Amino acid sequence: MNQPHLNQTHAAGAPDSSAPVPLRWVGPIRITGNTVNEEVLVPLATFESPLWPSTQRGARISTMIDGGVVAVLVDERMTRSILLEADDAHTAYRAVQHLSASFAELQTVTARSSRYARLLRLTHQIAANLIFLRFEFATGDAAGHNMTTLAGDHLMNHILATVPGLRYGSISGNYCTDKKATAVNGILGRGKNVVTEMLLPGEVVKARLHTTAAKIADLNVRKNLLGTLLAGGIRSANAHYANLLLAFYLATGQDAANIVEGSQGVTHAEDRDGDLYFSCTLPNIIVGTTGSAKNDGFAAANLTRLGCRDEREPGDNARRLAVLVAATVACGELSLLAAQTNPGELMRAHLAYERRPASDARSAS
Repeated sequence: MNQPHLNQTHAAGAPDSSAPVPLRWVGPIRITGNTVNEEVLVPLATFESPLWPSTQRGARISTMIDGGVVAVLVDERMTRSILLEADDAHTAYRAVQHLSASFAELQTVTARSSRYARLLRLTHQIAANLIFLRFEFATGDAAGHNMTTLAGDHLMNHILATVPGLRYGSISGNYCTDKKATAVNGILGRGKNVVTEMLLPGEVVKARLHTTAAKIADLNVRKNLLGTLLAGGIRSANAHYANLLLAFYLATGQDAANIVEGSQGVTHAEDRDGDLYFSCTLPNIIVGTTGSAKNDGFAAANLTRLGCRDEREPGDNARRLAVLVAATVACGELSLLAAQTNPGELMRAHLAYERRPASDARSAS
């Protein structure tokens, strides 16, 4: 299924029709779990045309196995860290003790900044006389970049007015952490945390992926775990989460730079007597279904088709979208790892699909 191209724009804002990002709908993906229980087509906007048939292969497999992609949303929170300067380290220490004891008051201040923002938790780091406060918020159906910054402004003003010995440092202290590869997001969470699982019978692995459970499990350890460790990866062990995230984010109007922390996830695979247990954990999916470019035009149309603009309780549309993202990642990750167990398969696929127009590419089954 084809959709109109997603056009890039020049700095002046005019569409550049000579540089479209092609988009295709892939699937359906069968998804079950605590948020979504249905088969869903998903949009991917990318110049990497083999991504469509590869993800389609994973999607097709999801319709052939019990439960399809089981996706469990286990946590959600958006973060903003502010930087404060104290007179000295002892003043900084007393300040954070006071703020921790006054958490309910900080929640009240947050509520005055937005009807959807709720302060969930406060963590901190003290370095010399500097205080790095990391606020964690619920943000409804918004991704929360602006909402958390606004709440941070309100909290900053309140703290400076009520806690002596402190001065403004910055509205962002990089302890959030936004669009950077760090350990803190994987440990404490940023965005939606979704775990996906699939259990593939051995005959499906052989017939559809042309490999075995043992080969995929071994490659996952050697490539995703050991290879990433040797490369110095941070809280990350996967083959190509970023590819799927970027394509999905562009298609649905997300802040594409959030693939930096979003791609920090872990792929796990086990050979269970010839059957394949396959799981992808994505602790930092940052998506929203309202705000910015999502309220009209191209992105709104795609979100509507995904069922993510329906009348639901605040936050439910964004949770649905996060699960759809995670299931898409799982399908693409499974297909790529399977291909890489076979010599030459990956390159043959790229040669087959990238040397003809995207409009002529055919989805793999």
